[in-house]
Amino acid sequence: MKLHIAQVAPLYESVPPRLYGGTERIVAYLTDALIAKGHRVTLFASGDSRTRATLVSHLEEAIRLNPAVKDPMAHHIIQMADVMARAHEFDIIHFHTDYLHFPLSELLHKPHVTTLHGRLDLPDLPYVYRRFPHQPVISISYAQRKPLPFAHWVGNVYHGLPRDLYQLGKGDGGYVAFIGRISPEKRADLAIEIAAQAGYPIYIAAKIDKADEAYFETSIKHLFDLPHVHYIGEIGDAEKNEFLGKAKALLFPIDWPEPFGIVMIEAMACGTPVIAFNRGSVPEVIDHGVTGYIVHHVQEAVDALRNVDALDRRQIRQVFETRFTSDVMAENYLQIYHQLCGHKTTERRIFPVSTQPEKNYQLQSA
Repeated sequence: MKLHIAQVAPLYESVPPRLYGGTERIVAYLTDALIAKGHRVTLFASGDSRTRATLVSHLEEAIRLNPAVKDPMAHHIIQMADVMARAHEFDIIHFHTDYLHFPLSELLHKPHVTTLHGRLDLPDLPYVYRRFPHQPVISISYAQRKPLPFAHWVGNVYHGLPRDLYQLGKGDGGYVAFIGRISPEKRADLAIEIAAQAGYPIYIAAKIDKADEAYFETSIKHLFDLPHVHYIGEIGDAEKNEFLGKAKALLFPIDWPEPFGIVMIEAMACGTPVIAFNRGSVPEVIDHGVTGYIVHHVQEAVDALRNVDALDRRQIRQVFETRFTSDVMAENYLQIYHQLCGHKTTERRIFPVSTQPEKNYQLQSA
């Protein structure tokens, strides 16, 4: 059964973003994949979004790059009003706007669901999810759910990328890569230390948010003067294939409960192994000894980097194609949509889970 689906994206970035931005990228890929399957999609997003869907927006340019916006919440309130006014047009409404809409969608007599894209271990969140216990929500990893086990979980869907967005790389650049925000939880400092101990140059492609400028100045900036460190700034999709494809490995030494970590599957799409700390979603995304190594501290990461040539880049790419494409993501969301709409379906639900989600990994030194 073909559906008319509303996708409601945050207004902070365009869909897809020009540079850095996780949620809006996933909304873009999901929207395109749903349209490719014959469904109608209306996208509520900023006016500079590029999409095959019907675009609805009152804001000409996304908030992060729009100096005229002083109060982001004002624009999101208008967006929610637009969604509610047109709710009757859709079979289901898919929100990606956190819990902002809960007071309105609680009263909405229309199938709807929310994918939660962020961390859920913040102390104020239990109040919200206990106050709105019937709001159907979707996680992007099972690890993400742990702080809110009582929320009304109706599914778990891993992120996916278009199959042809990136191509298999050779890993012949002689460096290791780091992509992400320069922030305390992403630990660029540990990535720099791991690369140094293993004897590799490290190329860092990262954004520095205003909220993290003080951290950058006090904890990271001086490290960029080290001879093995090369900071290239924020990059977009057009540059990522070459950047990741030439890298020996991606370093992902996170120090927080990562809800998903898109950069891990970006690396996998290029055939590039991921060396990641065992936190948050990592054991659900990375197959230890197949697509990368899951480690617990710096020395294990150094040992992993010295063993990284044992991994088969073609096999890493194959795992990506099996588990983490936008087509797989869209199929799993469609199953949830049909269930919420009360439709019977004979389609097979695809659950691309890690083959080793709970193992306490140990890496042998070279």
